[in-house]
Amino acid sequence: MANSSGAFSGASFLDTGKNRNIYLAVLLFAGAIYLGCIVSPPSLMDDADAAIAQVARAMLATGDWVTPRLDGVIYLEKPPLYFWPIVISYEIFGVHDWAARIPLALCSMAVAWLTAAMGVWAFGKRAGFYAGLCMATCIGLFLFTRVLIPDVALVLTVALAMWALLRALDEEEPRPRLWAAIFAASLGTGLLIKSLVGVLFPLAGGVIYLFFTRQLFSARTWKRIHPFSGVLIVLLIAAPWHILAALRNPPYFYFGLHSGPGQYHGFLWFFFINEQLLRFLNLRYPRDYNTVPRVYFWLFHLLWLFPWSVYFPAIAKLSFKPLDRAGKMRLLALCWTGFLLIFFTFSTTQEYYSMPCYPALALLLGSAMATEGAWIRRGTYVLCAVAASAALATLTLFFLVRHVPAVGDISSALSQHPKAYTLSLGHMEDLTIDSFAYLRVPLLVAAGAFLVGAIGAFRSAGLRAFLSAALMMVLFFHAARLAMVVFDPYLSSRPLAEALLRSPEGTLISGRPYYAFSSIFFYTNRTSLILNGRFNNLEYGSYAPGAPNVFIDDAQFQELWMRPDRYYVMALDSGLPGLEKLVGPEHLYLLAKSGGKRILTNQPLGEADAVPQPMRMKERDAASAASVEEMALWPTSRFALALPQSYLYKKMSSCI
Repeated sequence: MANSSGAFSGASFLDTGKNRNIYLAVLLFAGAIYLGCIVSPPSLMDDADAAIAQVARAMLATGDWVTPRLDGVIYLEKPPLYFWPIVISYEIFGVHDWAARIPLALCSMAVAWLTAAMGVWAFGKRAGFYAGLCMATCIGLFLFTRVLIPDVALVLTVALAMWALLRALDEEEPRPRLWAAIFAASLGTGLLIKSLVGVLFPLAGGVIYLFFTRQLFSARTWKRIHPFSGVLIVLLIAAPWHILAALRNPPYFYFGLHSGPGQYHGFLWFFFINEQLLRFLNLRYPRDYNTVPRVYFWLFHLLWLFPWSVYFPAIAKLSFKPLDRAGKMRLLALCWTGFLLIFFTFSTTQEYYSMPCYPALALLLGSAMATEGAWIRRGTYVLCAVAASAALATLTLFFLVRHVPAVGDISSALSQHPKAYTLSLGHMEDLTIDSFAYLRVPLLVAAGAFLVGAIGAFRSAGLRAFLSAALMMVLFFHAARLAMVVFDPYLSSRPLAEALLRSPEGTLISGRPYYAFSSIFFYTNRTSLILNGRFNNLEYGSYAPGAPNVFIDDAQFQELWMRPDRYYVMALDSGLPGLEKLVGPEHLYLLAKSGGKRILTNQPLGEADAVPQPMRMKERDAASAASVEEMALWPTSRFALALPQSYLYKKMSSCI
């Protein structure tokens, strides 16, 4: 492996140029990934993805921005900044799936920019650029923004709060009061994004930092933070929604620590006691969540920060003494990360819960990468080996399935491992060798991406190697998007929604809980009755006074199905025997099926009402997916052509 680290010393790698060039470069990488991946397909997925988009649509339609609703049922589980940015995007661009994704894309880009800005301020241009690059192109940020959950916005507010704290305390800062106000505003906004943890994480990390730096009990510290005016700012931002939500959803004062079926205690109890305290203690009801094993929760950070996690050992060589900005930022990042990981070690947790510590880890990585020491060179060797092995594996898979027929959609070639779905990548276990026959184009793009990374790491070191790794990840993420297009019929029910839109009007009945077919409700913009589904997300709101009666049991379903009015029932293929037992197979007429799901109706379809047969639908979807894959390659190939490594290297060497 060639060692060109000398190319980055002396006049060829001076810390000259303007900061805006650093930020533009980081935003270029982040934009190529996150704006490039908002296009549809892939469609909004069943589960939380389409459900959150539909809640935002209901807010837009009703004008009620205080109480979220899903299928007409009060949905108190999430704070309002889950939905408000999407509503605003709908107002500007119209109600589209890609419009729902814009706020998350912009937030992801903002997090990458903010991480770079923090790094430039604390460590200098080179380390700041590396930190922003780590944040923009790490696997975790991409993976956990494929679904419309707002945790990336929490990442933004936590990171901004931590930086604002350091700026407010910095002796050389000319505007400490402004930064103290930004700190408080970040806490208030975090409350509206993720409730109490939006305040807890930055406050706890900050308090631990102040303790270790012996500033916690200093009068000067509290004078610069301005806690009383800060509390007023937090209340000004967060209190109005909480007050309105409590007034509109009584009762107001219930503090019990137990809940169960049929009980409703209003907004305040559910939002603070049930969703915060009882969830932390794993006593929340309904218990519609799982927890990740603690060992996986910690070890998976090697994957979430990949490819930059290969440089983790170099962090141990850094100084954490708070003698200058760099040491203070490193110590703060350590306190910030340590508290968050330990907190979730003793709580129920999912992999993405640790997202708020990604900027801290990226800052430590960027600071270490700027040293270009022995551990960085060793990390580059490891990266070269990993990328080369991944390229070999993807090319081998492509070779094995090059002649395997890909009939219908990919769901027919997948296995089922429900116990693995607790993990974010649990569905990877569903893949079989035959399923890769549907993924030939993504495999080739991914192989090309890994070859770019392997060659760049083999031939270069320092900036060239880092740019090669970043370009590898841009190409790999677009390969992942192409793969999600192939998985569209399996992860989304959009083909079924399109079949409904071409069919006669009728009442929808979901044979599973709402989330199981949430993309149908988004793409058709219809409500539904729910068969035997009064549990999980909608259960609590269903017991609120005046809640719509959308839940039916077997007897009610049988009575409705035998009426002359038209009804449609959505079911998994595995649920068909149960429906046949209820109403008899002679009363079930297939409308459409896709991805292991189907829609049945209780009335025959005449020729004028007929929709394409399932096999023809699959052919159409496959052709559509192929054309979409060709279109989706455009931003990837355009980016690769427009920004070859030599050009990137010359531009970045001139401005870092």
